[in-house]
Amino acid sequence: MVWTDEAARAALRAIFDAAVAAADPRVVLPKALAGIARPRGRTIVVGAGKSAALMAAVLEQSWDGPVSGVVVTRDEHAVPTRHITVLEARHPVPDARSEEAAARILAAVSGLTADDLVIALISGGGSALMSLPAPGLTAADKQAVNRALLASGATIGEMNALRKHLSAIKGGRLAAAAAPARVVTLAISDVPGDDPAVIASGPTVPDPTSFADAQGIVAKYGITLPEAVAAHLAAAGEETPKPGDARLANATFTLIATPRMALEAAATAARTHGLAPLILGDALEGESAVMGTVMAGIAASAARHGMPAAPPCVLLSGGETTVTIGNATPGRGGRSTAFLAGLALALKGTPGIWAIAGDTDGIDGTEDAAGAVVTPDTLSRARAAGLDPAALAAGFDSYSLFAALGDLVVTGPTLTNVNDIRAILIAPK
Repeated sequence: MVWTDEAARAALRAIFDAAVAAADPRVVLPKALAGIARPRGRTIVVGAGKSAALMAAVLEQSWDGPVSGVVVTRDEHAVPTRHITVLEARHPVPDARSEEAAARILAAVSGLTADDLVIALISGGGSALMSLPAPGLTAADKQAVNRALLASGATIGEMNALRKHLSAIKGGRLAAAAAPARVVTLAISDVPGDDPAVIASGPTVPDPTSFADAQGIVAKYGITLPEAVAAHLAAAGEETPKPGDARLANATFTLIATPRMALEAAATAARTHGLAPLILGDALEGESAVMGTVMAGIAASAARHGMPAAPPCVLLSGGETTVTIGNATPGRGGRSTAFLAGLALALKGTPGIWAIAGDTDGIDGTEDAAGAVVTPDTLSRARAAGLDPAALAAGFDSYSLFAALGDLVVTGPTLTNVNDIRAILIAPK
């Protein structure tokens, strides 16, 4: 097969779409619900995340008994439901609606008995969308911390360790509030390693981190805290529920979609296009631009030497990279376009290599695109259009680079989220 630009783009988009489809709640949630024993008492549904509304709608269609409850999702991610209230709030920086949603979710699980069942529908984005400050803190305090974290380069695990210690609902506190009811959490993972304590800051699972860990993260990244937050961390008052806490003894946690599952679906799609897939990992982390440089080296090795895979092949990876902005004034872009800009610059127009990268929720950072596509002539087309790709990348303006080239990948909100998917296609010479 001769790999034309059109054929390579089509194959990459099919691979990306297959990864997203593998995490669709309409596919994965009914199977999980079928294994849950119905309670003698009430069934209360709560949830938070970019998939929460769609998960709630699917649950209503699949559950054979009465349900009630409340979930919160990102703006423009709501879907119709009959019995479960769907709220919307801001992401990635929480707003007053995030606080209201968290309070309503806690109220929904209060006063339950051992005969009752709580089904918690948790997905990526839940940490910001369900944000109730700990006593003595305000929403403005948490917003300031979130902005600082997003600019710091901290990993998602580090961000959530700090967030849990500023919260009245995260880090197992939601499950503790529901005790003695049975709590069944069904989660879609958007974090490297699929750690239940990190997904949406683990509202229904024990928290292994401590106030000391939170203080260490602040010191590591030199984060300037609001006065009330600094005092709260220094006081190190009521800790989050830890492993062995009796209030969480009746709580279970099940992953229904993960980055690994998405990558396996992507690999299957690659084979249908005559490409040998190689999954490099589902939990890759690091600076986006640096990851692009590293992946360019691996792709070049495959093209020149057939190592670690022989063309025609596709290198697949997942995880969550970071973009450290610091005190710079950024342009437009997110993790995936920053990765792709770094990849294109490092490849320097190497023939026969195309790539796609995108966030499976359909939103790269805060933009209206999931990600973008890199082609062998990305740099030459950019320069012909009067653009300086290196300057745009350095100015955190990767979105503008790919928008000008017409190479953005726009899906709209997918209503799921299993983190970023990257695919690099290497054609034979």
